[in-house]
Amino acid sequence: MNSAVLLSIILVYFSVLLGIAFYTSRHSNNESFFIGNRDSKWWVVAFGMIGTSLSGMTFISVPGTVGKTGFDYFQVVIGYWLGYFVVTFILLPLYYKLKLTSIYTYLQGRLGETSYKTGALFFILSRTLGATLRLYLVIKVLEKFVLQDMGVPFEATAIIILVLILLYTYRGGVKTIVWTDTLQTTFMLLALVICVGYILHTLHLSAGEAWQTMAVKGYTRMWQTDPLKGSYFLKQLLGGAFITIAMTGLDQEMMQKNISVSNLRDSRKNMLTLSFLQVFVVFIFLTLGGLLYVYGISKGAVFQHVMVGGKDQLQFILDGKNIIGDDIFPVLAFQYMPPYISIIFIIGLISALFPSADGALTALTSSFCIDILGIRRKPGITEQQQKRTRLIVHYSFAALFLICVFYFRVVDNGSLIQTLLVVAGYTYGPLLALFAFGILTRRQVNSPLVPFICVAAPVACYFLKQNEATLLGGYTIGTELLLINATLTFLLLLVFSRRATSKPAL
Repeated sequence: MNSAVLLSIILVYFSVLLGIAFYTSRHSNNESFFIGNRDSKWWVVAFGMIGTSLSGMTFISVPGTVGKTGFDYFQVVIGYWLGYFVVTFILLPLYYKLKLTSIYTYLQGRLGETSYKTGALFFILSRTLGATLRLYLVIKVLEKFVLQDMGVPFEATAIIILVLILLYTYRGGVKTIVWTDTLQTTFMLLALVICVGYILHTLHLSAGEAWQTMAVKGYTRMWQTDPLKGSYFLKQLLGGAFITIAMTGLDQEMMQKNISVSNLRDSRKNMLTLSFLQVFVVFIFLTLGGLLYVYGISKGAVFQHVMVGGKDQLQFILDGKNIIGDDIFPVLAFQYMPPYISIIFIIGLISALFPSADGALTALTSSFCIDILGIRRKPGITEQQQKRTRLIVHYSFAALFLICVFYFRVVDNGSLIQTLLVVAGYTYGPLLALFAFGILTRRQVNSPLVPFICVAAPVACYFLKQNEATLLGGYTIGTELLLINATLTFLLLLVFSRRATSKPAL
């Protein structure tokens, strides 16, 4: 497929985003940027948040995992679904009752300024790493399959993508993103359905025959019953539930869109709708993954085991190249499928890219301005001064995104979905513990110790994870890392806490 044609499609797509941004950001102000003026439609938010919650990581990395682990990841997804009920019926009512713009303001009223700042900083760290991991993966594909042939290096690709995102987010913020995410989710899901349909048609398989073919090859294997393995189903379910509670319910990016809905009832509708849609869509992505491996085999690909660095590594070799994992979807789409599928793939890819990056950039700007700088609490600061500060912060985070993307290029291990879950386990644990302590107890924290506790717990978990083989007798820590981290943080907060002298304010 001609790279110039693909680049033209990307530019046309971006022009549409700019048009939406121009229309939605008319008469916008800081309230529009931070909270969408609290008049977003719940069904628009629910549909658009599919793109935010899935991202380019799901589009590329989830199908790629099927060759190694089958449908193991779906165990985590069911856990996600369970976690949405906690967010819907415990956290959302709390946020609406307090009329929060930044959800971390809850920590200020309940646990004090130090806990408030600590929680906000852990969100900033978590979301920066998570968003840039997703961003890196998509930029890598764009650079490798579209811009490299035109002599455009990776660094230039990353800069161009971030500049494009800045152009349509710097004014409207949440008010714009709610609508651009809806458009992009539509294109991403269309790309998914068309690619599945193409493979079924090409291989002359009905849906039932395709499922049977994948099952025979072991791709649909889902439930893991060995408690010692990291993929044991109870670990995955529990870990997935707490990942949703932390990465959705305690995440300013996700909640910023939810609380932009005018009332709690509609916001609950949004969250429950999202929970069911996400399960269905991820299942289709996993099915696509199985079909991609079946399609690759029809083109002559074979699985083989290779010793790399003293470890047995499973590879999927097609025309002398290993395409197992993150490479399988783009390689097959660009090199072994017709041009129109290449176009569909690139549209789906950039549709998955922008929702995960634009929302993160906006949420990080909001959290830093409100929680760290306190621009909405300073007396006498004008709307124009707030806007100037907001723009400086917005551009600064874009620069930080760029630095992180360059770093992830150096440490890329070829399957970033697992890296993302591990990063979440370390960084969201303290945030989950702070909220749990505030909601479940009446005690007061020892404020000066809070930052040290919130750093010490992840460090201890990292040591435990690195030495799990010797310390845990063969037990492998999986997605429950987040829960272990949060539990340790909670216990340390409890040990060093004190009885409240009066009823907590929140």
